[in-house]
Amino acid sequence: MSEISILDLQNLRHLIGGYDTTHCKMTDYASQAEDPEVKKLFQDAADSAMKNKQELMKFL
Repeated sequence: MSEISILDLQNLRHLIGGYDTTHCKMTDYASQAEDPEVKKLFQDAADSAMKNKQELMKFL
């Protein structure tokens, strides 16, 4: 794999941080939701954010 630039590293850091924040928020919202459909919606969003974060981590 070729080396990535400083700008690419900064962009990855920014994206990974955003997905991490999204995962934390969606997990928290899911834990507070009472409606099962809403809870599932938030949990699915949290799972998606974590998957995206893990995919981006492979570039580091």
